[in-house]
Amino acid sequence: MRTVFAGTSSFAGSVLERLAATEHRPVLVVTRPDRPRGRGRRLAAPPVAHVARDLGIEVAQPTDVNDEAARRRIAEAAPDVVCVCAFGALIREPLLSDHLILNVHPSLLPRWRGAAPVERAIMAGDRQTGVSIMRVTAGLDSGPVCLQEPEPIYPDDTYGALAPRLEQLGTRLLVRALRERPPFREQDEAGATYATKIGSDDRVLDPSRPARDLERAVRALHPHIGARTALPGGEMLTVHAAAARDDGPPPGRLAADDGRLLLGCAVGALELLVVQPAAGRAMDAAAYLRGHAAV
Repeated sequence: MRTVFAGTSSFAGSVLERLAATEHRPVLVVTRPDRPRGRGRRLAAPPVAHVARDLGIEVAQPTDVNDEAARRRIAEAAPDVVCVCAFGALIREPLLSDHLILNVHPSLLPRWRGAAPVERAIMAGDRQTGVSIMRVTAGLDSGPVCLQEPEPIYPDDTYGALAPRLEQLGTRLLVRALRERPPFREQDEAGATYATKIGSDDRVLDPSRPARDLERAVRALHPHIGARTALPGGEMLTVHAAAARDDGPPPGRLAADDGRLLLGCAVGALELLVVQPAAGRAMDAAAYLRGHAAV
């Protein structure tokens, strides 16, 4: 089947790479424009653009995928289906009516519609998530679903461990949808929840919350975003790995205890296992404390 692929993130890039190895290899990849990234704010292409170019697939980076020029370029590719994964921009009419558009969404819709479904599922303590293949409509991830399959979330899963399993599952379901064209069913609106984009506040570990909540936040944001806690002087310390403990210092206090680094929480304490100071490298807590005696 002739396809066009639209995506932006590393997650989408992995799905694209797998899809390109099937009989449904895209003839065109649509992604977002280059944007400033990193401390130097240099222009950088989205991960999907790098993957597509490595695969030798034509890349389009319109400012707005819905404008006439972008729609014309997609139409010229003559796709049977436009496949979307983590594109990061709304697709509107008349593009919605121009093509059958299938979205690879990493959640069990209608739970966790929106921008950060993998992170929000881990943060919420969900025991499972999954992938849904849905038809894109004007609503936010509210279109009818044709395929869906669960994936367990293990107690030690980080984003970095869970996302590759969902990428593999998403590609398998997408290829199955392209081959079999299964029927669609409408979502149950009563079960809808929303996975809002991860913002700067989500990264900061709030000690007024239980330690188990913060431990899940650390796992949900590792390694691609990173959770942080404030040191007494105001400097932010990135936390790569942590574990909830039953007791520790008072809420809000960061204390060293026999080579361990503990953040007091509303319930229990969060042991910071692997940390990274600003402009430094990641290290275990004992190594950090040897260079930072006063916490």
